[in-house]
Amino acid sequence: MHYYRYSNPEISCWYKYLLFSYNIIFWLAGVAFLAAGLWAWSEKGVLSDLTKVTRLHGFDPVVLVLVVGGVMFVLGFAGCVGALRENICLLKFFCGAIVLIFTLELAAAVLAFLFQDWVRDRFKEFFENNIKSYRDDIDLQNLIDSLQKINHCCGAQGPDDWDLNIYFNCSTESKSREKCGVPFSCCVPDPAQKVVNTQCGYDIRAQKKNRWDNLIFTKGCIPALEAWLPRNIYIVAGAFIAISLLQIFGIFLARSLISDIEVVKAGHLF
Repeated sequence: MHYYRYSNPEISCWYKYLLFSYNIIFWLAGVAFLAAGLWAWSEKGVLSDLTKVTRLHGFDPVVLVLVVGGVMFVLGFAGCVGALRENICLLKFFCGAIVLIFTLELAAAVLAFLFQDWVRDRFKEFFENNIKSYRDDIDLQNLIDSLQKINHCCGAQGPDDWDLNIYFNCSTESKSREKCGVPFSCCVPDPAQKVVNTQCGYDIRAQKKNRWDNLIFTKGCIPALEAWLPRNIYIVAGAFIAISLLQIFGIFLARSLISDIEVVKAGHLF
């Protein structure tokens, strides 16, 4: 009985189909993000009038969803097709993009740690700009409400930041019913109430400040987030490490498959 050993190099099916499986998940997630973002824009009428995007002065969360979905869709597509078709150009594009994203994430984390005061000031400025646009976009409104309810906070540095919004401003020129109030998400929840009272923040800031503690959250969201981070540092670090390992695994698969394809192509030249 004779045994034959094939000396010709071959492309590893493990690398090929692991990379395909890795990317199909991201591609499908990208499709889901894009679909959710486009649906949200259609509900707000943005798709029928794209100028609404430029007229919003605050942050539209849908834009972030669409950008993340678009990046995931393109990278997932490049990785899937590159793996199945053994296309070196697509695989190098996928690998390079993941390396770039990983580098930017690492640089952002290091810079945020080194320049904490600058990051705090930029976040305060960002939050205050969005307070001004609170009533302009329903998604932005829901985002701020969720942030305030989850962290038991109100405003950037405190409830008086809501003076920046024309509806909650305490000025004598304001004719709004919400004048000198805060959004309902600033209110201390009443366990006895089963229905959310959306008017609980009306005229709160017209009262004496020593009464606020029993009615609304008095801590600003920036101090609340600064207090939250040290308590949950292991969760944040674990999430960052998990994302980094996924990216490194994708880079490893792509580089291994590229090496196999280059070796096979070089073998065919002789």
